[in-house]
Amino acid sequence: MPILSLLWLAADTDFSHWAHLFEYVLPVAARNTAILLVGVAVLVTVIGAGCAWLVTLYDFPGRRILSWALLLPLAMPTYIVAFAWLDLLHPIGPVQTALRALLGYDSPRQFRLPDIRSMTGAIILLGIVLYPYVYLTMRAMFISQPAHLLEAARTLGRSATGAFLHVALPMARPALAVGVSLALLETLNDIGASEFLGVNTLTVAIYTTWVTRSDLPAAAQIAVLMLMGVMLLLTLEYYGRRRQRYGSSRSQRTVTPIRLSGVKGMLVFSLTALPVLLGFIAPALFLAWESAKRLHQETPLSHGLWLSLQNSLLLALGVTLTVLITGMIVAWFARHSAIRSQGGGFRRAALRVASLGYAVPGTVLAIGLLTPGLAVDKWLASLLAYQGLPLLSSGMLLVVCCAIRFQTIAIGATDAGLTRLSPALEQASRLLGENTTGTFFRVHLPLLRPALVTSALLVFADAMKELPATLLLRPVNFETLATVLYAEAARGTYEEGAIAALLIVLAGTLPVILLAHSQFSTARKPHEPQQNNTAYQGESSRHV
Repeated sequence: MPILSLLWLAADTDFSHWAHLFEYVLPVAARNTAILLVGVAVLVTVIGAGCAWLVTLYDFPGRRILSWALLLPLAMPTYIVAFAWLDLLHPIGPVQTALRALLGYDSPRQFRLPDIRSMTGAIILLGIVLYPYVYLTMRAMFISQPAHLLEAARTLGRSATGAFLHVALPMARPALAVGVSLALLETLNDIGASEFLGVNTLTVAIYTTWVTRSDLPAAAQIAVLMLMGVMLLLTLEYYGRRRQRYGSSRSQRTVTPIRLSGVKGMLVFSLTALPVLLGFIAPALFLAWESAKRLHQETPLSHGLWLSLQNSLLLALGVTLTVLITGMIVAWFARHSAIRSQGGGFRRAALRVASLGYAVPGTVLAIGLLTPGLAVDKWLASLLAYQGLPLLSSGMLLVVCCAIRFQTIAIGATDAGLTRLSPALEQASRLLGENTTGTFFRVHLPLLRPALVTSALLVFADAMKELPATLLLRPVNFETLATVLYAEAARGTYEEGAIAALLIVLAGTLPVILLAHSQFSTARKPHEPQQNNTAYQGESSRHV
């Protein structure tokens, strides 16, 4: 419905503004978006695949910690990283001040680093935050690759780097396509970091056209062009992994890490720890420091900050409950349809259609949802004799938009859990006299609890940090932590915004740690049999 509504809005007969869009808006926005996507794709590939390979192939000091710590930037939204580094790298900020003191300069006029507000700065900051998508999928694939293929490459004269480039990396191409596509979809969804860094992307153009110029049809037309770019990304992702199926037996020997110590071990540790330092530790320490400074001031925290925290929690809880319930319904229906039809074609199609929302950027989804949402709102208002718009004013439309975007997380986790449950469990329960509802609550639901808890935490964290949809669909005088941070950054006041940013990061850190534990706790130790086959690990990574 939102996509059909978007197409209807874009088909407005008044095309007088197209000349302005084509001359001043679209060329710059499309070029900046293309450059940003290419740069982020290259950077997340290098960082994500490189770190996954180093952690898999080598055993160096700190490897056990880094294997899960490399996922921590997932807890740091892109706009928060931009918010933190803008202050850290300010001409009178701590980094440049320390460099001038070290080099003997007294004034920013004598020495200053290049301005981070640039395309290069945006690519670097988005890359160090979004590389975990590639790391997650590539690490799961590298763990399960059979060792004899790499040994054969080394025997035939390939170096360790050559074996990685010519054997391990081509075998992991499907996982690489999935990880890069997820990172690029997040790049398209970003609005805060791009605007903070002065990069006018298509997402920023949609927001400014709607909010600043109050031109919804023009914003819808830009959104349709952006949606075409999303479809192109999904097509490239599909062709990047089509007909690629890799599997290995449970008894097959996988890669045994090579022990590194001394200078080599410290070098590998430094290389793999650098993305964690830049993408999580440094911004988190900055937010903690600024928050501590604000808390030590005599003036109390504003009431609006506590109200925004309450609104964020209510929004995240509403989205999480909605997503979990609908996700279980969709996954349960798809499972029983597959069992009845003795095939998986319909099941895969149903899951794919129900999970399409994640591929649509929040800005595009908000514009598409506005027209049908307002139509339902007006009908409800007339039916209930309500003065106003009940769905929009209560935040229900925002909950629906976020639920559409994050639905794939719950569907993927629930479906992955259901596929591991044998139909014999349900058959045994029915033979013992239990009906379908009782079987679900007494057999399936307890076994699905770990998957549901993990997906609930991930959805909760994503809803807490959602910015584009919240900016466009929030009720009047309804502020969340994300919108408060956006406003504080726009005004250049960092201390109040740091507290909001720190709360968002704390909400996202626990789910990321649990995700890392669930993904890599089953990683095979040397000379132990493999616990999970390649197909399941790849599917789990794709669901995540």
